[in-house]
Amino acid sequence: MSMGLGVILGAIILLLLFSAFFSGSETALTAASRARMHRLAEEGNKRARTVLWLTEDRERLIGAVLLGNNLVNILASALATSLFLALFGDAGVVYATLVMTAVVLIFAEVAPKTFAITNTDRVALAVSPALRIVTVLFGPITAAVQFIVRHSLGAFGLNVDANQHVLSAHEELRGAINLHHHEGSVVKIDRDMLGGILDLRDLEVSDIMVHRKNIVMIDAAHPNREIISQAMASPHTRIPLWRDEQENIIGILHAKDMLRALAGAGWQPDDIDIMSIATKPWFVPDTTTLQDQLNAFLRRKMHFALVVDEYGALMGLITLEDILEEIVGDISDEHDIEVAGVKMQPDGSVVVNGSVPIRDINRAFDWSLPDDEATTIAGLVIHEARTIPEVGQTFTFHGFRFEILRRQRNQVAQLRIAPARSIKAGAAD
Repeated sequence: MSMGLGVILGAIILLLLFSAFFSGSETALTAASRARMHRLAEEGNKRARTVLWLTEDRERLIGAVLLGNNLVNILASALATSLFLALFGDAGVVYATLVMTAVVLIFAEVAPKTFAITNTDRVALAVSPALRIVTVLFGPITAAVQFIVRHSLGAFGLNVDANQHVLSAHEELRGAINLHHHEGSVVKIDRDMLGGILDLRDLEVSDIMVHRKNIVMIDAAHPNREIISQAMASPHTRIPLWRDEQENIIGILHAKDMLRALAGAGWQPDDIDIMSIATKPWFVPDTTTLQDQLNAFLRRKMHFALVVDEYGALMGLITLEDILEEIVGDISDEHDIEVAGVKMQPDGSVVVNGSVPIRDINRAFDWSLPDDEATTIAGLVIHEARTIPEVGQTFTFHGFRFEILRRQRNQVAQLRIAPARSIKAGAAD
């Protein structure tokens, strides 16, 4: 009799080991980094290839692991019940329930899962060959279970399509970058640069272009000497030339081409033909994504384009530098004019020019003001207020208080922004 009880006890211990194996394997494989496994697989690691195969169909993997785990747990509990009945009689059922609950929870669930989550990739590589065999053996059963589960949930209107991805690859990357930033392993400047690369496919040229009212342009009807003087006084190397009306851009004058022509003419301004050295303007739609525009700049080997709307009206201009600044932040050189667009105040508020882009404010202060309906801070206030506010008016929305400081005609020229937590919450004045 004692030998039989010993065999049962040994079988229970073996089953609990299997249970711990399944629990740890589930945690390790579901948390394993597919990117790291992909790199290892490219280096020739066969176990990494097995991990990738297992995690390609997570529903199949989880089904096989849960099936194996439940089988060994139920069998271990049944054997434990028979063992305790033989030792303690009818009270053995209670003892078996209490003991197995504690043992399974500690040694077959919490302990292996804790070890697996702290050694994710190492455990995933170690268990992958055995899990592959289990997955193949349980394949028909798990397929039947998947069929029953999907149709059962489908009866309640729940879509459980295995090919449906909740997050796109770009969203997953963005989430991982933000997570590592919050954990301290990615500094803010790196997060902004990586996020800027991902934003290129979501932003349009109209979101970052220089608005037409801020474009430095030269009237082509002016004498050569005046055109050259204005070009030399400009901080920009490429300047649009217009004729008759400012929206009629007829060429782009490059400072280097102008100086080369001047040198060839013995530095006599009246001896050169300005229009012959100006290049043909390149117009792009305002709905072009930054990713497409960047590719177009690189493909055409150009750095400058004029932005037009669907009616062909001039909206602004965009340069290769503007797109690069979305990734690396503001690029300034010795010829740039410093514009005091943002100024921190001693009381913690920020005085901002109305033309400052919302994205620049968000990146500078780690704010999350929405930029779906407006590009600039002034545009956001007008959108939320549903009117052009007067000087002195204040509004509170999106967790911030906006005070209008200066207005030029119909434009909000300057405003003060302060976090709403530092003031008494209230509705718009």
